[in-house]
Amino acid sequence: MHEIFVSMNNFFQSMGVQGLAINSAVESFFLVPPPDFLLIAMDLAKPEKALYYAAVCTFASIAGAAVGYFIGIFGGRPVFNFMFRNKQDKLDAVEKMYNEYGSFAVFFSAFTPIPYKVFTIASGILKMNFWKFLLASFFGRGGRFFLVSIVLMLFGEAIKKYLELVILVVTIIIIIFCVVVYKKRHSLIKRDKDDNN
Repeated sequence: MHEIFVSMNNFFQSMGVQGLAINSAVESFFLVPPPDFLLIAMDLAKPEKALYYAAVCTFASIAGAAVGYFIGIFGGRPVFNFMFRNKQDKLDAVEKMYNEYGSFAVFFSAFTPIPYKVFTIASGILKMNFWKFLLASFFGRGGRFFLVSIVLMLFGEAIKKYLELVILVVTIIIIIFCVVVYKKRHSLIKRDKDDNN
């Protein structure tokens, strides 16, 4: 499997920016290497174009996410189970996250190393609001790709080995913020219901 991923990555890299766009789009709904590897290589090669590469990654990934969403809408659970080897527990876990965190769940998967493709297809199956799905995806994917590109643009090769740590720290901060907002919102809703009763 590792050799296949390396071959895929080399193929996308040979196509330049078009390969970056295709990699980003397809990775949103199918099993190919994450575009981060190619994005990092291109950012380091041409730091002055880092923000452009991040934008290509972001918009291509959102286009691919829409494809994943409609795969979920029209293919349903059978397609999900086929693509992810009958992992019903994955879909159950996604559904649980949706029930608890709503569109934040999509944002988390888009920003973090959680397999984003699982969420794009599951979002269609679970009939999440399409525009909320796209918005959460945009901020999650954009946040991830622009963070990588900005850090590499500013610090270059020296920071490369710490990128995962940077993403992890930012993710933890965002998760804490989102959980606080989520709990506060629910406490306000509960208080309103109590006042009405």
